[in-house]
Amino acid sequence: MPVISRIKPVDLTATKNVFVSAVRFATSTGESCPPFGDELKISAQEQIEYMLGEDEDMPLVMADDEVKSVVRTGLSRIFSTFEKQLSSLVLESDIASDTAEANILQCVSDLEWMCSILPKMELMKDFVSSWAGISGGILGILADKKLESAMWGLKVKLIEVSGRTLEAVGYGNVILSAPIRVQLLKSWLPYIREMKPLLDSKGTEDTSFPHKMDEDLCQSIEGAIISLVLALPSNDQADILADWMEANQVSYPDLSEAFEVWCYRTKSAKRRLAEGSRRVDNTTVSLE
Repeated sequence: MPVISRIKPVDLTATKNVFVSAVRFATSTGESCPPFGDELKISAQEQIEYMLGEDEDMPLVMADDEVKSVVRTGLSRIFSTFEKQLSSLVLESDIASDTAEANILQCVSDLEWMCSILPKMELMKDFVSSWAGISGGILGILADKKLESAMWGLKVKLIEVSGRTLEAVGYGNVILSAPIRVQLLKSWLPYIREMKPLLDSKGTEDTSFPHKMDEDLCQSIEGAIISLVLALPSNDQADILADWMEANQVSYPDLSEAFEVWCYRTKSAKRRLAEGSRRVDNTTVSLE
């Protein structure tokens, strides 16, 4: 390829080495962080963002299997640390301790950062697949009585991360099988539906309450859910919409658009089926 011939191998190798080193620092967690780890980690993340946006060699670097492997290993490390930190919350004697909250929020911050860069590397599917796989465990821990009236900031952040995954799948940027899409939606839709009025209520009771789902977040999640529902098989759409209508809180997310489209499609399908049956009957009569 002409573009490759203009790149000196040493330059491309240097770019690759810098990027790989930055990824390792940027995805370091806990005890794996070197001295001055926080500063190096932030610098590494900024370096990666710059290279992905400005370095013309990056498409070639990202095509390298070794680079992809390093990124995937870093992602796996962040997910593993997040799961351990989240699980440890229910074992904390003081669930409201600043240290416990800071540690888990740092993990979520790392996940959010990965959400922002992985689409540029065409590796967002790795994130979404991992998130879908652990969603049940996450929600099981959040349902623990110890967390019932605590960690509101964490809960909002997890909804934000889930929103990013729902957007990726709902708008077709990440292609997953129908069962996994259904699982992802059935995991997070009830939780989001439950948390929104709770957060609104706490904000009404205390105007200084800082944790909320702002309008932009609500709209982006609602749009993603509608797109995701409409892309599912008809029977799965029917199940999800039935659950939505039976819930006490149907104002958010508002799936009435998805319901209307589903009704229209169902009626059209039945009409086409009826017309097809009539044509078959008429053909049978004419043959007789």
